[in-house]
Amino acid sequence: MRVILLTILLSRLLLSESRAATVQHTQRIRGTVVSVDSRAPLPGATVVVVSVEPVLGTVTGADGTFLLEGVALGRQTVRVSLLGYKEQTIANTMLTSAKETILNVSLDEQVYKLGEARVVHRRDKATPNNDMTSVSARSFNVEETSRFAGSRNDPARMATNFAGVSGANDARNDIIIRGNSPVGLLWRLDGINIPNPNHFGALGATGGPVSLMNYNVLDKSDFLTAAFPAQYGNAVAGVFDLQMRKGNNQQHEYLGQIGFNGVEFGAEGPWTSQRRSSFLVHYRYSNLSAFQALGLEFGTGTGTPKYQDLNYRLHFPTAKGAWSVFGLAGVSRINLLGSQRDTTQANYFGSDSRDTYFKYLTAVSGASYQHQLSEKTFGKVSVAASRTREQFVNDSLSTVTRLPIRQEESDFLVDKYSVHALLNHRFSSRITSVLGAMSDIYDFGLHRTRLTPGGGPNRARQSSGRPTLLQGYSQWQYKLSDDIKINAGLAGAFFTASRRYVIEPRIGAKVFLTPRQQIGLAFGAHSQLQPLQVYYTETHTASGAIRFTNKTLDFTRSKHYVISYDYLFNSDWHLKAEAYYQQLRKAGVEQRPSSFSLLNAGAGFEFPDVDSLVNRGSGRNYGLEITCEKFFNRGYYVLSTVSLFDSKYRGSDRIWRNTTFNGRYVINVLAGAEIKVGRKSNVVNIDWKLTAAGGRYTTPVDEARSRLLGEQVFIESRAFSRQLPNYFRTDLKFSYRRNGNRITQEYSLDLQNVLNTHNVFLERFNPRTGRYTIDYQIGFFPIPQYRLLF
Repeated sequence: MRVILLTILLSRLLLSESRAATVQHTQRIRGTVVSVDSRAPLPGATVVVVSVEPVLGTVTGADGTFLLEGVALGRQTVRVSLLGYKEQTIANTMLTSAKETILNVSLDEQVYKLGEARVVHRRDKATPNNDMTSVSARSFNVEETSRFAGSRNDPARMATNFAGVSGANDARNDIIIRGNSPVGLLWRLDGINIPNPNHFGALGATGGPVSLMNYNVLDKSDFLTAAFPAQYGNAVAGVFDLQMRKGNNQQHEYLGQIGFNGVEFGAEGPWTSQRRSSFLVHYRYSNLSAFQALGLEFGTGTGTPKYQDLNYRLHFPTAKGAWSVFGLAGVSRINLLGSQRDTTQANYFGSDSRDTYFKYLTAVSGASYQHQLSEKTFGKVSVAASRTREQFVNDSLSTVTRLPIRQEESDFLVDKYSVHALLNHRFSSRITSVLGAMSDIYDFGLHRTRLTPGGGPNRARQSSGRPTLLQGYSQWQYKLSDDIKINAGLAGAFFTASRRYVIEPRIGAKVFLTPRQQIGLAFGAHSQLQPLQVYYTETHTASGAIRFTNKTLDFTRSKHYVISYDYLFNSDWHLKAEAYYQQLRKAGVEQRPSSFSLLNAGAGFEFPDVDSLVNRGSGRNYGLEITCEKFFNRGYYVLSTVSLFDSKYRGSDRIWRNTTFNGRYVINVLAGAEIKVGRKSNVVNIDWKLTAAGGRYTTPVDEARSRLLGEQVFIESRAFSRQLPNYFRTDLKFSYRRNGNRITQEYSLDLQNVLNTHNVFLERFNPRTGRYTIDYQIGFFPIPQYRLLF
């Protein structure tokens, strides 16, 4: 019935908009053209809209800016060219009536001598912002984040559609890259390494149920999965390099949106009447209680997740540079009450034997200044402060009276102060270098108290400290020709708490065999700190003393070897294959022989609290990935990825086992079509997604001992030998966009898990009944959304 009502609502909205006015709406395209190497503005570049008749064109001014007026609404293709630089085509740029289209274009300087043949290589939409990547990298934009079915406007969930990435968890957006733990991911925002940007994000994790990074503020950003350049440190799995866009500095624009993620309001425009500076701000407040009232379940039982967040950026240009102030902040809370549990509702995270209260806070605020020192050199300095706080209270419920008894109280607070300075210099059309240094100063307090009935509090953790992570890097690019690029770098890091350091060489090459074929080769040595709380885990000795037995842990080390091949069939279709091998060592394991390893941690709301660890663990991941993609053109797109991989680890017992993330395969097939209705600028979109993935590995339960002890006891010798059933899900999304006079309205209905497939979330053994209970992931879940731009 819910589906029928939602479908009728969407149908009526479509009918109400079926009559269109006869006037032809147009919009402006403006932006800036700069050098990809030096970021210097490029005057005299030709900018042409080639998809309209007659062709519209202009030339960039002395500051590299351009303006095209009177461009018809809909999808347009823009071509940018300049003598001595590789031509770039920006295909299928969407123009709506409510929002100006602003393009920031980077041109790559050609390496050829006068009289040589000029070869033009296509720079497609997946080409990353960071030109010093050789393999395993692609960009994404706000349109992809909102377009793909099942993504919930979440950059992390969107990334699970790419090769080598696995999600297979409807409740969280953890990024599992090539069998690595989600902990191996680095989040970066405008050049600053930031804490976990997700609501309900536990200390040490990198994912959560809801992203607090609003997709409406994103600019073109990069996602890297292996052998990344030296600019990125403290990561062994991948990097999310997010960029916030600048607000419109010439006119005010507003946004209102309501959907599953909440009620949202956004505004942007010029900061002053001079129209050079700008502001951008977005606020969101959750409305999940409304969805619960409709009878929709999202795995929290009777508990209602509540959250709100704010994203902002201020931009102030100067004569030779620009200041930016940016930030994001979010608070979230949920009460999982076993005393009020409804057994007819799915509850993945709570228990009928306790009441638990959670509160989370994440905030990042920063400023940066970029200065153009010359036509060949620019420098940038970024500073930021961040805070994360996780509080929870746990009450056990009496088996007789069901009254709560206070059992545990925790308060984890981490402040971080960050600085990142870099200098980019282009020596010539062939050689470019980047030098940089970073410092992250932590100031934390981790407090946990356990209480016993009739007794006083027992200290479980009372630790604090001010460690610092220092990083430096040098990255170079040498162009042997227009067909061959070599990227080489050296990175280093030092952690003051453990007094450990690393030096990491990285090298890669990208070679165009023909204008349509390229291969990439890369090697990278990478490392990562253990999560902060691991270093300060307390060991209570028999004498009553407290020792930090994990404090001398070293960085986890990783070596990546990657080879890739990319073939562009035509301007729309391409096929890409990548093979890789990753070696991991110095992972945290126990001193006694056991199967435990930190390589399996980080995909939940709790991080293992284990002391006396040593760096004797190891792991290996290898696999093959194939991507067949048709970029959006002529009204449709296709994205198909196949990832075959094997992920193993070895604990202190020296036995090779599956990691919990070793699903062995992930298959994604996405397709979508855009159908013009009424006037040329109004469209209906249909998007579809199918995902099939291998199940995760778990440890079998010792049923006899569990019954005897009254709690789950696992068979250590068979750790991660039991595989959960395979995961399968398909999503279907319908949307409609209508352009009015300076107003754009968008209606969408995302039918997630449209076949209502019962995917296993986890299996639990109940010692009292002697039976297994299975918690299933979210079933059929319709998500309506309305978006208004004006």
